[in-house]
Amino acid sequence: MSPYIAEIIGTAILMLLGNGVVANVLLTNSKGNDSGWIVITWGWGIAVFVAVFVVGQFSGAHINPAVTVGLAGAGLFEWAEVPFYIMAQMLGAAIGALLVWLAYKDHFSKTDDPDIKLAVHCTAPAIRNYPSNVMTEAISTIVLVFAVFYLSGAGFINSDGQMLETITIQGKQVGFGLGSLSALPVGLVVLGIGLSLGGPTGYAINPARDLGPRIMHALLPIEGKRDSDWAYSWVPVVGPIIGALSAAGLYLLLQ
Repeated sequence: MSPYIAEIIGTAILMLLGNGVVANVLLTNSKGNDSGWIVITWGWGIAVFVAVFVVGQFSGAHINPAVTVGLAGAGLFEWAEVPFYIMAQMLGAAIGALLVWLAYKDHFSKTDDPDIKLAVHCTAPAIRNYPSNVMTEAISTIVLVFAVFYLSGAGFINSDGQMLETITIQGKQVGFGLGSLSALPVGLVVLGIGLSLGGPTGYAINPARDLGPRIMHALLPIEGKRDSDWAYSWVPVVGPIIGALSAAGLYLLLQ
């Protein structure tokens, strides 16, 4: 499987299971309706686990533009590959959001609150304060990306699509990867972020996870929907990228 196809599939799985658990908890007449934040955070953690387990061996399972940018910033991924990975991740996120809508279409129709329909697709702050919201997303993403740097797994994907067990960075041999062996740890990292830091903004920590489904919310014929809150849409993009580059800088400082 090509790494780009793997990123599409992995990100689609992430969104199908991640936004799927949000739909299950929030939408009217779902069997999981009103089961709460703990179910949502566990669902997202498992979504990451499944996505990484499935495609880690093919692409490194970034499934997140912030992870891709952070790895490139730390010298663990080729910058030339970054745009292609991000495009694949965005496409995968849109496909996953579409599948969630199809699976829960009847429940979207039964749900009267347009804010809930938007919340199934993308994040929104509990208290809208853009500087604070960006900071929260950045801090949460620092935790994610910094943890990723220290996970062991299948290896490192170079610009030729080859899997390497180690690469040289600042004269040292560094092992890196998000292969199948790292699927559970990274899922637990996301679970921990959701439980501890998810309250202020809903912990997007992934530009594709938020922007791809937000675009789909705008495009899909969802009955009774509201606007897609484009005024906030930049926060889950900028915050995670700042966090990812900050994590990369910290990682390099500690080498």
